[in-house]
Amino acid sequence: MFRRLLPAQPSSSHPVPVRHLPLLALAATFVALGSPSLGLAQDGGGTMPIHPNLHYWEPVKGKVAEEQMEVDICVYGGTSAGVIAAVQAARDGRKVVLVAPESHLGGLTTGGLTYTDFGNKGSIGGISREFYQRVGKKYGLAEEWKFEPKVAEQVYHEMVAEAKVPIRYRHFLKSIRTKERRIETLTTERGLTVRARMFVDATYEGDLLAKAKVSYTVGRESNAQYGETINGVQLKNKHQFEHAVSPYVVEGDPKSSLLPGISEEPVKPNGTGDRKAQAYNFRMTLTKDPANRLPYPKPEGYDPREYELLRRYVKRDTQFLFGKYDLLQNGKYDKNNHGAISTDYIGQNWAWPEADYATREKLFRRHVIYQQGLMWFLTNDPSVPVDVRRRLAEWGLPKDEFTDTGGWARQIYVREARRMVSDYVVTEADCLGRRKAEDSVGLGSYGMDSHNCDRVVVKQLAMRRTLFVFPRDLLPAAWGSASAR
Repeated sequence: MFRRLLPAQPSSSHPVPVRHLPLLALAATFVALGSPSLGLAQDGGGTMPIHPNLHYWEPVKGKVAEEQMEVDICVYGGTSAGVIAAVQAARDGRKVVLVAPESHLGGLTTGGLTYTDFGNKGSIGGISREFYQRVGKKYGLAEEWKFEPKVAEQVYHEMVAEAKVPIRYRHFLKSIRTKERRIETLTTERGLTVRARMFVDATYEGDLLAKAKVSYTVGRESNAQYGETINGVQLKNKHQFEHAVSPYVVEGDPKSSLLPGISEEPVKPNGTGDRKAQAYNFRMTLTKDPANRLPYPKPEGYDPREYELLRRYVKRDTQFLFGKYDLLQNGKYDKNNHGAISTDYIGQNWAWPEADYATREKLFRRHVIYQQGLMWFLTNDPSVPVDVRRRLAEWGLPKDEFTDTGGWARQIYVREARRMVSDYVVTEADCLGRRKAEDSVGLGSYGMDSHNCDRVVVKQLAMRRTLFVFPRDLLPAAWGSASAR
């Protein structure tokens, strides 16, 4: 039996884009059943190699040590959804193994997204709510929703240890064996073979479901496909350029080529479907504590052309640079994308959902270089007003988080990838209360949210596309949307 577990945070903290549906980013809710330097004195020409441990994937070197396991349930994916599923199965008396491509548990919950977004907290129960309660106890509170990544990881380790869940880290899926459309075994690149009665795909990308030839889609459906109004291409006014800025290499000259990151495609009508995924980034954990602060590195591969559009825009506006620094416990911050040009690497992730591991590793490194370079640019480049540079440099990477990767978040924010298409497809009709699933197995509550998919030219000005629409109160999670057909 194959079951697709929705990959997400342990609550509705992961935004719910219209295009995410039916794979709502509410997974575990549904499972509920130090340098003091301000960074202004760095050598303008010197760059630093990316930390040697900062990888999505590395090829297996040397001879693999083969291992055979037989269990009731094999959970593939060390995300929050994977942890919750494995813990629940073990508590129910099932023999379970958690096979994690990652080197750490928890996905984004321990990888930077620790300022939890939620709608109605009443929708969050079961082990999901238990997680927030256990995190709260670490701070002497009944529960906590704005926490440090290292504390979240500690809680997850305690939960899996108590449930006696065996974990195999850095095991990327290599192949499966099926019989009569049922998975019998899973084999990883490191030589692990697991035989199980049931398999759970808890990855962000849906790699196991794809191997099993489960139906899925990538990108944005058109409005026409499911009778919607805000799917597909949408030109909206959130996180948009507030002032005119030329997108051309030679300012104001359409005959010169476009700057990096700007699409040459003509703008399509609203509601048009395509295979583009909304932008990814890293959710940075930051600190203002001089004793715990590392300056942003200038990464090898830094290319100032990536920031030319930003260089032009900060001549008109700098206030947007200070948005989405959300305060956590112990004086740390969760920094997310905000404004016209920010940490989202727009249009550079479209290949990720169906890419092989080596290609994803290249894309991962490109995202690291872009975002580290962005933060270095903002705190060091003389085109940024000096007072803005100084204010932004008050934040830096914490020495006591992500200690094995130099303070940089390990988990790239895969906001969407493959989305399973099953018997029930959740659409805006469900989110807006016009339709109600009769086979609900959980509840969710958050807005229909999409970050930008690409950057386009409108009237010879650079524009972005984003979307956020608040739904009605609670969203029943249909079993038909979560189970493979």
